[in-house]
Amino acid sequence: MTIKIAVLPGDGIGPEIVNEAVKVLGVLNRSFGLNASWQEGTIGGVGYDVDGAPYSEATRKLVHASDAVLLGAVGGPKWEKLDKPLRPEAGLLRIREDLGLFANYRPTKVHSQLLDASTLKPEVIDGVDILVVRELVGGIYFGQPRGIETVDGERRGYNTMVYSESEIRRIGRTAFEAARLRSNRVCSVEKANVLDVSELWRNVIIELHESEYADVELSHMYVDNAAMQLIRNPRQFDVIVTGNLFGDILSDEASMLTGSIGMLPSASLGEKFGMYEPIHGSAPDIAGENKANPLATILSVAMMLRFSLDRNDLAEIVEKAVENTLDAGVRTVDLAFGGEASVSCSAMGDAVCAALEELAS
Repeated sequence: MTIKIAVLPGDGIGPEIVNEAVKVLGVLNRSFGLNASWQEGTIGGVGYDVDGAPYSEATRKLVHASDAVLLGAVGGPKWEKLDKPLRPEAGLLRIREDLGLFANYRPTKVHSQLLDASTLKPEVIDGVDILVVRELVGGIYFGQPRGIETVDGERRGYNTMVYSESEIRRIGRTAFEAARLRSNRVCSVEKANVLDVSELWRNVIIELHESEYADVELSHMYVDNAAMQLIRNPRQFDVIVTGNLFGDILSDEASMLTGSIGMLPSASLGEKFGMYEPIHGSAPDIAGENKANPLATILSVAMMLRFSLDRNDLAEIVEKAVENTLDAGVRTVDLAFGGEASVSCSAMGDAVCAALEELAS
């Protein structure tokens, strides 16, 4: 049976990095028997330009007819003055909500070849392997009421952070199950000392742990302390589970442990669908210059193979090809340091494909 993948390159560097990931899919088809097909659709600013909406009905039909979604990036200054429902970021929120993608897996693994690329000391980051499990369709990004109003002659903005017990239990269960496949440790991050919604979060996580996951080690940490501890002693973490806003911030902070945000893939998972994308943005300042690092997107393909396509064997091969490419000293500009030469986005993609072909021979 042919696997159907919806490919949504999006804005900025999205088309460049996605093109390299599609090259990898081509090698997997030719040399490893993947038997996948893909069709492109629009999302974000390009979606607005082409279809008049950041998440059009045509794209919605495409993704619902697919087995998995590969996405590049959305956003850019070109669309910042549009009404909020028409902005690129609205398309990203809509597709997550439409597909029920409630759990965002954001792994942060420090590659030994890149220890010197991080601004932190090698002895602090060596061996770091963290999975941030971020709740993706609730919290302050989706809570109501929200808006900007004028009160007594001045503007006032407001948003609502809200989580139901069932939403917390669902993402908590996801994190505990993930931990059982790793080092069996979960750290729940919130702000229960000042936020009522976080107090509920902590209570529900504790109840879930006691009733179903007592075999997993559970700890709790306030988000401000967690932000500090990620820099001070990141190896203490295995799985971090947290809400939408805190997960967005902490996973971007964790990306710098690896030396570049261009190294971090992600998987957004629901009951049926999975969407895979690098965690970095559209980087409009370098769009079209063939400078972007495609490795996060290629590693997102590995996550797609593992979580949506039931091909863990091929996921490990893609990850091995990336490791071999780094071993060979191939670096995009964000990874080059100490006078190292750098290669283009397309050259990095070609190098990973060559490493894949070697593994197939």
